Amino acid sequence: MTDLPAKYGKYALVTGASSGIGAEFVVQLADAGFDLVLVARRKERLDALADELYQRAGARVIIEALDLGAPDAVDELFRRTRNLDVGMVVVAAGIMAGGPFVDNDYAAETAVVQLNTVALMQLVHRYGQAMITHGRGALILVSSTVGHFAVPYSANYAASKAYVSALGRALHYELKASGVDVLTVAPGPTDTEGLNTAEGIDFTMLPMPLMSTTAVVRKSLRRLGRTALVIPGALNRLTDFFGTRLMPRSAMTALYGRMLDRALTTREA
Repeated sequence: MTDLPAKYGKYALVTGASSGIGAEFVVQLADAGFDLVLVARRKERLDALADELYQRAGARVIIEALDLGAPDAVDELFRRTRNLDVGMVVVAAGIMAGGPFVDNDYAAETAVVQLNTVALMQLVHRYGQAMITHGRGALILVSSTVGHFAVPYSANYAASKAYVSALGRALHYELKASGVDVLTVAPGPTDTEGLNTAEGIDFTMLPMPLMSTTAVVRKSLRRLGRTALVIPGALNRLTDFFGTRLMPRSAMTALYGRMLDRALTTREA
């Protein structure tokens, strides 16, 4: 693998770092030689992860226990880290609210948009500007394969990931000439705490195998700087190809609707 810290900068900043895909990015980036800025709400988890990284790779770790869905949180994070050589930002923080959209809690659905799209946009804008000034850097945005479709019972989440995918692929083109690599990662179902504890949908009811976070992150780092979009997993790529190239959009919407309708946990007995 390319010497990523030498190419991009000394520090990698990872949001959603306390679990799931974010935590796996932290581990693999530490192994790649980065020092880390870990961002998540749960400080105790970040402390434990920081100890593990120091023992594993000797990485210097800075912990920022912040709720990025809160107003001005991104500006505060940028202020705290502006004097660091942040060469990579991985935006892995995200939440979902499963189930029928209008039945879901209004505040919960608003929080999905705030964290998955608004905070992500702010992070990319702030750190993207700084990277352009330095003439190097990398932005990795975690989207989802559902961001390429209209998905009943996960409508708002899928729409938020569509925003991530469109923004990331456009910025891959815009920032390339400035020395900044932008990669959008669109995983399929992945074995994470967030998926396993999701409210509204029982993902074990879906006829889809779960990928490991290790495989998702390894594939992503291998493709960084080479492509705008990576879909880890051969089955996920095949599904995306059929759904975006061969099947009518209405058929994919109906297919997702039937699958997720069977997996809803909000139905009355």
